[in-house]
Amino acid sequence: MPLMDPFGRAITYLRVSVTDRCDFRCVYCMSEHMSFLPKQDLLTLEELDRVCSVFVDKGVRKLRITGGEPLVRRDIMSLFRSLSRHLKAGTLDELTVTTNGSQLARYASELAACGVRRINVSMDTLDADKFRRITRCGDLGRVLSGIDAAQAAGLKVKINTVALKGVNEDEIERLMEWAHGRGMGLTLIEVMPLGDIEASRLDQFLPLSVVRARLSDRHTLDDLDERSGGPARYVRVKETGGKLGFITPMTHNFCESCNRVRLTCTGQLFMCLGQEDAADLRTPLRVSEGNERLERTIIEAISRKPKGHDFIIDRRDRPAVGRHMSVTGG
Repeated sequence: MPLMDPFGRAITYLRVSVTDRCDFRCVYCMSEHMSFLPKQDLLTLEELDRVCSVFVDKGVRKLRITGGEPLVRRDIMSLFRSLSRHLKAGTLDELTVTTNGSQLARYASELAACGVRRINVSMDTLDADKFRRITRCGDLGRVLSGIDAAQAAGLKVKINTVALKGVNEDEIERLMEWAHGRGMGLTLIEVMPLGDIEASRLDQFLPLSVVRARLSDRHTLDDLDERSGGPARYVRVKETGGKLGFITPMTHNFCESCNRVRLTCTGQLFMCLGQEDAADLRTPLRVSEGNERLERTIIEAISRKPKGHDFIIDRRDRPAVGRHMSVTGG
């Protein structure tokens, strides 16, 4: 029996954060001097496998591994290898990952061997100096090498770009043409009010309606009906032949078809990215060797899934949600 929320939506997609740590400090995501969680608070890789497997038993067909940066977690490939058994059994349709690309040169072949077929790479500029400023410490060349390795391993790559006012808005057309020229999709994302950061999100926020209008001056954007199981709305760009996605949590609520929930690296299950309500799965995982209590907790949590989120960028510049994106998972 699949998990159903109060609005009749089947929950078939679980996003799993395996760590809050990251080797970048992107200006819209983290503070420069982040305090990370104590190791003992994190679910072990075995616990992550166990809870994911319960969700698969309950009808989840897609698992996305996220972070922080998931590929910096020690021995992370053992989790991918273990979860790949669900792909082989036919109980899982897709195992995928969102990464900043810094570790891809090392892991791309192994990910492909575990049955991962496509990945998302978060990247906001093709300018090396700007990349270092946005990430505070990232090396663009290393990310580009990782993308090369991913494509060589046969992985389908999609680039995720956060649109930042006055930072990369003049580069979005170039990013799109670069991605499409390499056979990669590009999805643009509005900055989201998650967690206290040094910068002002009012200053960062760029509505994608403005970006789309600018692109339409020079390109033909044909709407597509397809969905990828996520919140993006897609267009086909006639001139490049590539696909362009728009994720607009601020200017267009995308909640009506939401089929996903998010598990944090500490075992908190968030039914909505934009709400604070969560269920503790770590306790039932650790107090019982059987899964009955864990299953009951999950079913009860899904019964509280809200219809939608309440994102707003506060004029006083307070985050709508106090936790950082790296805690919930990108």
